[in-house]
Amino acid sequence: MGQLRIHYFQHVPFEDLGYIETWCSRQGHTLTSTQWFEGASLPELTDIDWLIVMGGPMGVYDNDTYTWLDIEKAFIKQSIDAGKIVIGICLGAQLIASALGAKVYPNTKKEIGWFPVQLTERGKRSSWFYDFPEAFTVLHWHGDTFDLPDSAQLLAKTGACLNQAFAYHSNVLALQFHFETTKQSLSNMIQHCRQELVKAEFIQTEDELENGAGYIPAANNLLEMVLNKAVLLTKQ
Repeated sequence: MGQLRIHYFQHVPFEDLGYIETWCSRQGHTLTSTQWFEGASLPELTDIDWLIVMGGPMGVYDNDTYTWLDIEKAFIKQSIDAGKIVIGICLGAQLIASALGAKVYPNTKKEIGWFPVQLTERGKRSSWFYDFPEAFTVLHWHGDTFDLPDSAQLLAKTGACLNQAFAYHSNVLALQFHFETTKQSLSNMIQHCRQELVKAEFIQTEDELENGAGYIPAANNLLEMVLNKAVLLTKQ
């Protein structure tokens, strides 16, 4: 398989694809998007190979404010059932969990900053992470968590949040954390979500967030490994 047709859902202007766009450009894949904050339309399911669901500050339960959430979750479920590659990041992971019937709710602690993720035993053997280090440091910026959907496999965890990543069947990967962060996207998140940086156990300061930019290249490399595996799954 050559060029892939990759569609992504974007929820706010300041949380874009980040390094995913760089990878797509290098690989020559086609990108299209639904930008929910602009009321954009959905693609035909037959016109896409992958669906990537990005993050955002809203919750999956904020239906009254964001009336498109139920429409989005229905399309995510249709994409999963159709065997498309579906990858969710942060809010995107929560939307996948909700689309699969799991509960999403505020975690006991917000997690904002550069913290290590630990693979579970299943994660170490998974087709997504088998060649990853057992622990790696990535950016977190979330207050919600989710229960695992039925038949999902828990792949990663942290001290603040147990359910950090799960796989569902062979085509779905949900990531609570941000592999895709770039220096620009980190700056954008700080600028637009600075009010969340209050003193707490798992919330770093603005300086700590900015100083953690040294973790970005390694995180992007791990993301590239994930995306390359998804290409191989698409060929099957």
